[in-house]
Amino acid sequence: MRNDARPTVAPKPAPPAVWRWAVLIAISVAMFGNYYAYDAIGPVADSLQRMLGFTDTQIGTLNAIYSFPNIIMVLLGGIIVDRFGTRLSTLVFAIICAIGAAVTAMSPLFPVMAAGRLIFGLGAESMIVAITVAIGQWFVGRQLGFAFGLNLSIARAGSYSADMSTTWFKPLYDRGWQPPLWLAAGFAVIAVAGCAVYYLLERSASRRFDLQQPAPADHIAWSDLWRFDRSYWYIVGLCVTFYSVIFPFRSTFAIKYFQHAHGLSLQEAGSMNAYVFLAAIFATPAFGLMADRVGSRAAFMAAGSFLLCAVFPILAYTDASLWITTVMIGIAFSLVPAVLWPAVPYVVTQNRLGTAYGLMTMLQNIGMMVVNLAAGALNDANGAGPDNADGYRPMLWMFLLLSLFGFLFAAALRARETGPSGHGLESIRASAAP
Repeated sequence: MRNDARPTVAPKPAPPAVWRWAVLIAISVAMFGNYYAYDAIGPVADSLQRMLGFTDTQIGTLNAIYSFPNIIMVLLGGIIVDRFGTRLSTLVFAIICAIGAAVTAMSPLFPVMAAGRLIFGLGAESMIVAITVAIGQWFVGRQLGFAFGLNLSIARAGSYSADMSTTWFKPLYDRGWQPPLWLAAGFAVIAVAGCAVYYLLERSASRRFDLQQPAPADHIAWSDLWRFDRSYWYIVGLCVTFYSVIFPFRSTFAIKYFQHAHGLSLQEAGSMNAYVFLAAIFATPAFGLMADRVGSRAAFMAAGSFLLCAVFPILAYTDASLWITTVMIGIAFSLVPAVLWPAVPYVVTQNRLGTAYGLMTMLQNIGMMVVNLAAGALNDANGAGPDNADGYRPMLWMFLLLSLFGFLFAAALRARETGPSGHGLESIRASAAP
């Protein structure tokens, strides 16, 4: 009699905590390089205007055009992540970023520089989506808010370094606009290295451990874009308005504004702007951990949005120390993202996270593109400059109104999440397991 019995295959163990944190460090290093390269325009904005004759509209375009391909690409990128997985998607998108950063640095011609920023944007936001999905998959239910916060903390260390580069690498800035941009391209290469390490870690982990990750989506369902519920769309609305204020102001025009409206030197303005990210480096993971412990995520989003609203009247109509508004922006920029991004896995199914984050980031980039262009056009139309600091006020008013809309979205989210249709954003507490 034939024996058809087969040996039982032992189930794979779950990956140990050290493996999760190694993955987080690798992709966070990649985010560091990504953020540095993005924020490289602000510190050279004045040099581009003085040495190459760029207008504020052109300077705004260099960051706006970064967002342009993401009107479509970042949504496709999210679907690609759902279809092909995070590790391959992240590495490919990082390579595209490095190519774009190199093209940006290679020529003083505005069309070439703009093309480089467009290529960089083509990969950068999709890379961020892939990394965000990876964190959601590796940490859901296990200190997710803290993991997101730590990732953002390391990423913002890249932005802080870009602003502080005016002091740390002053000889490069003394040589003109180009050497600092080549430095940014070098950091984009570091991002590729971080993604390569993540690729190897996850490939090895998939063979040794049970990752408990969702199966890839088996098809592209465009109708899914309209099936997300109202809580998701409130989060998207806050995301769009909040980042349409933070990045066009802080990453494009703040250093130049501080120089012209407050008489700071390039180094002083860069340092003042950098303190926003210095605060975020430490505060973001702390706020993420706080949300893990106590819930109340929508309430925290509303509080951070309200704080941002107060910044721009103070800048426009008072002589208050820049430290006051810098601290306020720093708290808002630490609190809102630390809670906003980890909220999505609670309201969206796991195998549609890439699509959800892609759609969210697509709309975010539309907002950033439009507002960067609008801010530059407002400054040019009102003659903003060192001899006319009041010309910046229309730009500040625009940022105030956008901040107010962000607060309204956060308030609407809290109202829904405290009712019977909520998903538990205000009550769910993550596991304290490492």
